[in-house]
Amino acid sequence: MPRITAVECVLPPNRYAQEEITDRLAELCPIPEDVRPLLDRLHTSTRVRERHLVLPIEKYAKLDGFGAANEVYVDAAVDLGAEAVAAALEAAGLEGSDVDLIIVASTTGVAAPSLDARMAGRLGLRPDVKRLPVFGLGCVAGAAGIARLHDYLRGAPGEVAVLLAVELCSLTLQREDSSIANLIASGLFGDGAAAVVACGDERAGSGPAVVATRSRLYPESEGVMGWDVRDSGFQVVLDVRIPELVREHLADDMREFLADQGLTTKDVTAWVCHPGGPKVLQAVAAALDLPEGALDVTWRSLAQAGNLSSASVLFVLRDTMASPQPPPPGTPGVLLAMGPGFCSELVLLRW
Repeated sequence: MPRITAVECVLPPNRYAQEEITDRLAELCPIPEDVRPLLDRLHTSTRVRERHLVLPIEKYAKLDGFGAANEVYVDAAVDLGAEAVAAALEAAGLEGSDVDLIIVASTTGVAAPSLDARMAGRLGLRPDVKRLPVFGLGCVAGAAGIARLHDYLRGAPGEVAVLLAVELCSLTLQREDSSIANLIASGLFGDGAAAVVACGDERAGSGPAVVATRSRLYPESEGVMGWDVRDSGFQVVLDVRIPELVREHLADDMREFLADQGLTTKDVTAWVCHPGGPKVLQAVAAALDLPEGALDVTWRSLAQAGNLSSASVLFVLRDTMASPQPPPPGTPGVLLAMGPGFCSELVLLRW
């Protein structure tokens, strides 16, 4: 079984309290006076205390369209992504030349050549490195990326694979959109990058093993989450039905997934859950009948950095692995996330 050898995360240096972001957003966007109380309530309800932004907050007023925002995205995503991958490789005791596959997940900007190609020289990747840029999976991509590392390394047990998730959600802000979805997104999403190094079982390495994975795509739900692409860029789609879909599907999916491995939810010693937002986390806890405190690491990540889309579940994974009281060795853990499609990815770990 492949092992997750290292996870490293990077946040941009521009850190702001949620209240300051709310105040600046009201200045930046034409928020009607009667909508301001709603904005305050929605931002407070996210339970996000602070976030990191790729730009100083006053510079967002100068982004005058999708092209300008995307230029910032490409440059900053390469910088943050390369920093995260370099740190993860160092933590794993490896060099860029050791990497056989790199997967880069990002859904908050567009780059061709892809981000991995742009950072290859900086990281010292080999000319024959296999590259797989992934766009469109959004919040589920961190879990899906680990699942695909697992698939690849099962067939190449002597190799090293890297997953990078980098998202600059702040650059997608639609300043003329006063919809509930956009107001929620403006209070929930942040910027950051996370990198995972995984090794096949023929290479020495410590860390949790990836035992099994499962993907689920739910029919007739593709309109509940994603982007509507406008001249101004990416307009967020967040439907109120998302928690309902979690409650409807997740319990059966998880039960079947664990049963195939001879397990139940009671056997799981750590839940590494994507911090999609308070209502989603409450739906996950209720659907799976989780004990009090099972998602504490996820709630802390949400408060400290917001929802970082594909990178968020990897932040939770890092914090779980680095905990002063990590899960007992040999016990099962579950990493899960949901995203556009509507879909879920389940990953069974062994600590």
